[in-house]
Amino acid sequence: MTQPVRHDSMRARNLGVVLDAVQRGGPQTRAALAERIGLTKSTVSKLVGDLIEAGILAESGPARAGERGRPGVEVVLSGDRVAALGCEINVDYLAVCLLDLAQRVRFTRRRGQDNRGKPAMRVIAQLRTLAIEAMAEARRLGLDVAGAGLAMSGPVADGVLLNAPNLGWHDVQAVEMLRLPVETVLGNEANLAALGELWFGAGERDFLYVSGEIGIGAGLVVGGGLFHGARGLAGELGHVVVSPGGPRCRCGGAGCLETAAGQEAILTAAGDVETVAELLTRLERGDDLAVKACGEAARALGIALTSTVNLLDLDRVVLGGIYAPLFDWLAPPIERILTDRLVKLRTTPPTLIASQLGGQAATLGAAGLIVHQVLATPTRFLSRTR
Repeated sequence: MTQPVRHDSMRARNLGVVLDAVQRGGPQTRAALAERIGLTKSTVSKLVGDLIEAGILAESGPARAGERGRPGVEVVLSGDRVAALGCEINVDYLAVCLLDLAQRVRFTRRRGQDNRGKPAMRVIAQLRTLAIEAMAEARRLGLDVAGAGLAMSGPVADGVLLNAPNLGWHDVQAVEMLRLPVETVLGNEANLAALGELWFGAGERDFLYVSGEIGIGAGLVVGGGLFHGARGLAGELGHVVVSPGGPRCRCGGAGCLETAAGQEAILTAAGDVETVAELLTRLERGDDLAVKACGEAARALGIALTSTVNLLDLDRVVLGGIYAPLFDWLAPPIERILTDRLVKLRTTPPTLIASQLGGQAATLGAAGLIVHQVLATPTRFLSRTR
């Protein structure tokens, strides 16, 4: 009675191995795959056939020149049948993103609105409307949505948002309230944005991603994996104290980084500017107040990052969220502070770069999480896609 279980387990493992090899190595023939992963050609051919039938792999054409014998047909990840949904609730917007297995974005929607102080149930219902719209588009495109990732600002556990000071929410059953007809995974916004940067951005395997929004979060990627901490609470960079005795923070503390370098702090310091776009216009004109506001935010960021680099020995820091478009004004003062404060302990400061993902980092990471689940455990999705 145990033999079928062992067989199914081995088949599941081998399917995942084949997909991992295609994902990492790009288009390959069945023969090349067999040689690469150490399985027989007949076994690989059967596995590839099952994955093609399920719409997870597709044949892309004859092999490139260089293979011995008659060229075989290469297989690639297919973007034609399976997709993943990424969703995000942030302080001042809602967003969704539909991603296929070939990592192509097929649909996006972003709705700007102030969510602070609003009932969680109402905001999540509004996100659900966007998510259902994305799933309807998936059906129109012939895509089966394998699952959804939900990004939210604040610590999360088991589908529950534990605390979101900027929203005024506590112990929100976010996944249950969203009520999507697919399995949904809840994650911290900054962590998922870091995964978005890992999979769709610069592709480095070790870096700190700093998400600058109304709140400030960070995601730490080590060896190509996300560092969660003992309780999944790693990355609350916004509540590192940079000015003892400074302004009160929504977390209950005072002088937190968020009060000096969060979006609202920068816009207020720039002369009560209403939007980041307006701030950028003023910066490009050389407006003294706008430039000073960015300089003050950069100083606070530099202090916080100095402590972080000293603690974690980082070589790369990626600035995302609103920090990406403000990078040209933030980076020089941050780099000066890092150099001045770290020069005696390190030969060089960490490299500072701007994320190229714009406002999609978290939704891409959330959708990418589901894509990676499909590729790691494809047997969960084979029967439903046939």
